[in-house]
Amino acid sequence: MELRAQPKHQISSKGLTVWRVYGVIQTVILCIVGGAACYGTYYFEWPSFIYFIAGAVVVLSIILSIWLFPKIRWERWRYEVREHEIEVQHGLFVVKRTLIPMVRVQHVDTTQGPILKKYDLSNISISTAATVHTIPALIMDEADHLRARISELARVAEDDV
Repeated sequence: MELRAQPKHQISSKGLTVWRVYGVIQTVILCIVGGAACYGTYYFEWPSFIYFIAGAVVVLSIILSIWLFPKIRWERWRYEVREHEIEVQHGLFVVKRTLIPMVRVQHVDTTQGPILKKYDLSNISISTAATVHTIPALIMDEADHLRARISELARVAEDDV
């Protein structure tokens, strides 16, 4: 059995930067928790190996959530909008490919939080009766164009049924 080629389009490289910013935020939160653990070690006279555990968790978080995981996610995230379906591919350790039939699309939204707005990015959410599929970190103009195209194709697919 021959596998279909992976979807054509990749998300914006700014998405990698955004995911790294999210990793920095996560690491800062871990630093605060680690600092509290170290303070507890000093104040409550807990064992000193807690310093090493807290430090190792922070270093591991820096390596994984700021550098490695965003890079892998960005390399694997792909999408393609075809006349009769939308294909989405994503994953970190396990790559998942999903086909969303146009006849199942109920509505399409774009969302943009403060960090995405800073980088002129937006997420597209494609809603079906069963679930919501998201294509993250698209350039705002591209996201608006894609939302309009999916909406148009979904209407055409609905009219054909």
